[in-house]
Amino acid sequence: MKIIKSQIELDKLREESPSLSFVPTMGALHEGHLSLVHEALKQSDTALVSIFVNPTQFAPGEDLDSYPRTLDEDIRKLEEVGVQALWLPSVEDIYSNGVDADIHIAGVSEPLEGEYRPHFFDGVATVVARLFDSVKPDKALFGEKDFQQLQVIKKMAQELNMSIDIIGVPTVRDKNGLALSSRNLYLSETEYSIAIQLNKVLRELAHGDIDEDAACEKLLKIGFDKIDYCTVRNAETFTKEGDLTRVLAAVWLGRTRLIDNMPINV
Repeated sequence: MKIIKSQIELDKLREESPSLSFVPTMGALHEGHLSLVHEALKQSDTALVSIFVNPTQFAPGEDLDSYPRTLDEDIRKLEEVGVQALWLPSVEDIYSNGVDADIHIAGVSEPLEGEYRPHFFDGVATVVARLFDSVKPDKALFGEKDFQQLQVIKKMAQELNMSIDIIGVPTVRDKNGLALSSRNLYLSETEYSIAIQLNKVLRELAHGDIDEDAACEKLLKIGFDKIDYCTVRNAETFTKEGDLTRVLAAVWLGRTRLIDNMPINV
């Protein structure tokens, strides 16, 4: 596996690759990330992974400094699955003119996550656009666990006329149904026993067995500390208008914020 640290090396990889699939990550890789990598290897001749903890998607007081960083272990996992290249850009590589988020994707980015983390999708759109500009991939893969993020990136690629195929890959869950996330590392044993109930409540909501109010009440009773949202929304606009086909939730356990989603009637 090539470890790339310069634009010159990245350009050379692109020139040598008849087709290239790209998986941008912030590291602390788990089986969810590796599912994206496996799909990338199927989709193209070359699979490129990046690891970059993006400062513009963290607000003051969020966990930028404490975000898990496990580079040696990440490299081992990527080598085991057969990735051809890993790109490790610096902050200066991505934000040469200062660390600012300068892309806003209106509409889809504003409900739900946009209400509770108004900085977040501007940071995501900005970094992904800059990564795409450097890599120039044919395809890029993102997990459906971050479902609203996936739709924001699809809309961004469309609005900026990027000829990149954005591919969503289904959420990977552990044996107890918890959606895999790098932030799961923050959970204590007691918190984990509560966290694994989230997807079960979402399934009840998706099946229509309970409504949104009952789902929120149940989550609090189970032991979640706070609920940002637990709702049924339009899967393209994230509003309450049109076909409501996706349940989405963001909840807190101590200092850990967990998100999950699934289609209705699963």
